[in-house]
Amino acid sequence: MNFALIDILIIASYLSLSVFIGFWISKKASAGLQNYFLGGNTLKWYFLGLSNGSGMFDISGTTWTVTILFVYGLKSVWIPWLWPVWNQMIVMIFMAIWLRRSGVMTGAEWITTRFGNDRGGKLAHIIVVVFAIISAIGFIAYFFVGIGKFAVTIFPWDLSFTIGAFRVISEYSYATILLVLTTLYVIKGGMYSVVATEVMQFVVMTVACIAVAWFAMDQVSAEQINAAVPNGWFDIMPGWQDGLDWGGLFDQVNDKIAQDGFGMFGAFVMMMFFKGIFSSLAGPVPGYDMQRVLSTRTPRDAAKMSGLTSLVVFPPRYLMVAGLGILGLVYVAPVLKAGGGEVDFEKILPYVINNLLPVGLKGIILAGLLAAFMSTVSAFVNAAPAYIVNDLYKRYINPNASEKKYLRISYISSAGIVVVGIIFGFFSASINSLTLWITSSLYGGYVAANVLKWIWWRFNGFGYFWGMLAGLAGSTIKFLFFPDTPDIFLFPIILAMAATGSFLGCLFTAPVDDQILIEFYKNVRPWGWWKPVLLKAREVYPGITKNKDLSRDTFNVMVAIVWQMTLIAAPIYFVVRHQSGLIVSLALFAITSIILKFNWLDKIKDYEKI
Repeated sequence: MNFALIDILIIASYLSLSVFIGFWISKKASAGLQNYFLGGNTLKWYFLGLSNGSGMFDISGTTWTVTILFVYGLKSVWIPWLWPVWNQMIVMIFMAIWLRRSGVMTGAEWITTRFGNDRGGKLAHIIVVVFAIISAIGFIAYFFVGIGKFAVTIFPWDLSFTIGAFRVISEYSYATILLVLTTLYVIKGGMYSVVATEVMQFVVMTVACIAVAWFAMDQVSAEQINAAVPNGWFDIMPGWQDGLDWGGLFDQVNDKIAQDGFGMFGAFVMMMFFKGIFSSLAGPVPGYDMQRVLSTRTPRDAAKMSGLTSLVVFPPRYLMVAGLGILGLVYVAPVLKAGGGEVDFEKILPYVINNLLPVGLKGIILAGLLAAFMSTVSAFVNAAPAYIVNDLYKRYINPNASEKKYLRISYISSAGIVVVGIIFGFFSASINSLTLWITSSLYGGYVAANVLKWIWWRFNGFGYFWGMLAGLAGSTIKFLFFPDTPDIFLFPIILAMAATGSFLGCLFTAPVDDQILIEFYKNVRPWGWWKPVLLKAREVYPGITKNKDLSRDTFNVMVAIVWQMTLIAAPIYFVVRHQSGLIVSLALFAITSIILKFNWLDKIKDYEKI
């Protein structure tokens, strides 16, 4: 790409501002671990919501989302249920409230409040710490490779060099520079710097998203879009089949659909919903999303922060996705078809930036995408060291050290995690299968044990440990013997293995101590099978009551999922000029917002009465 001076100045100004803000606000983080990792629980919920949304907006995800919109049209809004994207709705409605009531610093520390400090509790605690650290390293390696490949297709400078017999290619140089810049302000300022820079980065990303949508709508007419897509591309409701035939328009897209395995679209959506229920009930994994919840001032703020995250991230993101998508349909598709052979649909985004965007806008878009990368990385770099310092060093090695000592260890931990992540990224060609095994297995084994810990009083630390281990074994078998089978179709088997390990692990060992369970139930007050604990708790706290909100929470979650889907569909309908779909989306958004206001927001309780 040939850069104009104004584009270079925009990008340089953004990078300088990110580092400056991170260092400028860093003094507040030096008061202690609570300030460094959680901002002292003084940060406003709306700043944390903007920060959380910014951390969820990454380059690789944007590239993938543009691709699936190009291929599947409006039906693509269902495909992110693979994660599932609506786990944020369960967190928003009740899970964030439960988490924040615990008053802990990390997900591993939370495990102690649930299972205690006996052998089972320690095993559960350690396996969560391992999960958090290894997954953070895996994600940093993933971001390292992703930003390197993106940067080398965009920036014109050759940064490759040789050290002895070792050749460092340009994409590794770009990735290292950007990771180091991000790590500098994260290490210096902790959560304060992360939130401050991510709020600024969110503004940059939002401007970029609106600019892309405006440019795309100016350059592409509704008639051009209609001519470029097959029948059914604008249909949002999933049928049993995907209902799309690109034959005659772009034959290779049919090959892409067959390769993805999404042809039986109805069955696919049902499996995603089944998986999503269990994955979401497990709660957020120990990472940056959980850390934002634990950083809020009150449980009510935690719920509002989680709701704001979806409200601020999806509309601008899908304005950009839709804008890049229609530019790809009209201007990039002919180029891809002309190339013949196998088509790499992930080239749509860099091609649009390289060839279609005007001077000035190009710099804004690149600054926005760099902001997306840096905000996501900073969230992981800040979250993982909390587990090393608070849950390993402070708990097992040096429990009486000074706050300054703990902060120094956190600096070293942050740098160490980034270095290890970069090393993984450098050798990604040889360890790619290992990285996939680690992330897939850990996440595959997470669900069963983490659902049971909320809803069943008899579940203990041994059950948690063996449940996670059984899920790990199931995911490993899948990876070794069924590598080409989509994870979602083997999920019920892995879930059954993890559930079996969980039940056997706890039923053959003693229950958690009554005092631990009573205090946990008094503070968190989850619904589920807690009657024996409730009866014992009433002997200590006579006024304690049962959580009877299951039916209301379930209804609110269903409404919230529709609410979230409107935030995704409305900006796409707006950009593609599909008026009826836009009107329906906005009407549903208004109706669901009113329901959630009166049936959720107005009824949130920081703590239940005793």
